[in-house]
Amino acid sequence: MLKLIIGKKGSGKTKKLIDAVTAAADVSKGNVVCIEKSSTLTLNITHRVRLVDTDHYEISGYDAFYGFISGICAGNYDVTHIGIDAILRICNRNYDELAAFLKKLDALSKDANAEFIITVSADKADLPAEIFEIAEEM
Repeated sequence: MLKLIIGKKGSGKTKKLIDAVTAAADVSKGNVVCIEKSSTLTLNITHRVRLVDTDHYEISGYDAFYGFISGICAGNYDVTHIGIDAILRICNRNYDELAAFLKKLDALSKDANAEFIITVSADKADLPAEIFEIAEEM
């Protein structure tokens, strides 16, 4: 399952993500992971959530990021939730590429039995309609 937190910069998306991954960590019988572009969430995320900084691994683009996430799921079969902060900063602002990425991620979420919670810093009206066919807005 894919859940999106959509809004412009400063609208509280990251706070909602932090709350969601914290709540997931409280109930998960597996592992919860939170992925961000830099290490700004270090003090905000509970120690029960594995925080990953994509800059540390030089992730760039949707294909590389999909491979990275697939590796997380393949290397740890009991990941139940993955939070992703600022997907457009990690990859790029091409909304069509975002839609294609989310389709692949939706299939991975079903295979891995993991829920993805993703922040998207954009106006909802600017995003392709197909995104909302595969993802639920929080």
